[in-house]
Amino acid sequence: MKLSILDQSPVAQGQTATQALKHTLDLAQKAEKWGYHRFWISEHHDSESLAGTTPEILLSHIGAHTSSIRLGSGGVMLPHYSPFKVAENFKMLEALYPDRIDAGMGRAPGGMPRATLALSEGNPRHAERFPTQIDDLLRYLRGEPIPEYPYGGAKAAPIVDTPPPVWILGSSGSSAQLAAQKGLPYTFAHFINADGGERFVNHYVNNFTPSEQAEKPQHMVAVFVVCADTDEQANYIASSLDLTMLQLEKGMPLHGTPDPAQASQYEFTPYELSRVEENRRRMIIGGPEIVKAELEDYAKRYQTDEVMVCTITYDHQDRLRSYELISEMF
Repeated sequence: MKLSILDQSPVAQGQTATQALKHTLDLAQKAEKWGYHRFWISEHHDSESLAGTTPEILLSHIGAHTSSIRLGSGGVMLPHYSPFKVAENFKMLEALYPDRIDAGMGRAPGGMPRATLALSEGNPRHAERFPTQIDDLLRYLRGEPIPEYPYGGAKAAPIVDTPPPVWILGSSGSSAQLAAQKGLPYTFAHFINADGGERFVNHYVNNFTPSEQAEKPQHMVAVFVVCADTDEQANYIASSLDLTMLQLEKGMPLHGTPDPAQASQYEFTPYELSRVEENRRRMIIGGPEIVKAELEDYAKRYQTDEVMVCTITYDHQDRLRSYELISEMF
């Protein structure tokens, strides 16, 4: 089984976004050393707790300080942008780091409504155009004209021999259906939605239409994981993520990932405890034995040979240790 990483550049309480981005680079370098297959980074806006806003820029920095691990976006929120400009960004990355770049695309806003409006200068966001935008992006990446547009003859530069593969990212049946129709690789975000994923992936596999990019289905599942030397330690560390997700659900302001010492002392109401239990369905928490068994189970359930791991902790060393332990299992 191949293991990959999705990193969201989490900012710990009391630390800065600059430190978080340095931690992302440190993790990418160690992930390459530990044998991880891909290292993807996310896009979030108007957030004090997640520092990654522009994947293409951060990928360029990481590419300059690594040599072999595949790099990608998990993902670029395409409805905010022009497919032409996104194609230029990823062709530039491909020119700089040939055969190492993945162009992961999503349709979610990646932030609250005011950030969406700020990105579009107050204009409505048309997420329903996402399928058409994917078509346009593919044609720009391949250097194919788009005759239905008066400007469709423009060529996204630089010109490269190998356009980076486009992945569809999602947490719903519609994203799986779109990836199958377009014949594109698909990543299901179990860390966002713990319901229906196996059914959506099954639809993707059974309805996949071969394309110029892919002759057969290619997919993976992304899940939150916190691994430590013992089950008890892992659950203590993961209490930070429990509290973070609860605060997000309640619309509370977030100023970074809280210290587990603080999170473990939080007095949860019965309702909040039920929400923590529900959110844990999106996570794998435990020592090496539990985590290994559950990762293998996820791969089996999702009919995949690749699992993407996302780990958020207060302490960067805990995050590194989690990924190191996982790499030692496989």
